[in-house]
Amino acid sequence: MRHNKKFNHLSRKASHRAAMLANMSISLIMHKRITTTLPKAKALRKYVEPLITKAKDDTTASRRVVFSYLQNKYAITELFGPVAQKIGDRPGGYTRILKLGKRPSDNADMAFIELVDFDENMMKTETKAKRTRRSRKSAAPKAEAPAAPAEEKAEAPAEEAPKAEAPAAEEAPAAEAPAETDATKE
Repeated sequence: MRHNKKFNHLSRKASHRAAMLANMSISLIMHKRITTTLPKAKALRKYVEPLITKAKDDTTASRRVVFSYLQNKYAITELFGPVAQKIGDRPGGYTRILKLGKRPSDNADMAFIELVDFDENMMKTETKAKRTRRSRKSAAPKAEAPAAPAEEKAEAPAEEAPKAEAPAAEEAPAAEAPAETDATKE
């Protein structure tokens, strides 16, 4: 019976599984995002998030504990440096798993696993304004707000247009000059 054995063994022995998760953790810390299968990503999340929580407290004891799991001094330096600074105020949930679909060769579910605060693309989408219920009062300012950038955009091409006409104006006198010389020859 397998009572109370909740974690995924990933079809590996304990030592192989520990080494694989340590290597994947090092790659995640160093590269901030890795691609792997979905079950491995879920197992990695359970493995690496306690280590990141431990990295918030930069003491010799916590560094030694994390080093006993990872065995890579460069990953420890990265984890206790820039990673710990960015996630210092976050209460948990340091990783994000994004499903990618099926792998063509064996139809395995693939996924990205990444550190949340290090993805600039997601950070841009998170800063969007929060949508609220529609009302007549809020509709008027929203209509005026997009109009201002549209006017600025309209002015920007107008400024560029004279620049485009300037070379044409320079070519025009050159074209007129030979015409005048033809007229004077006749």
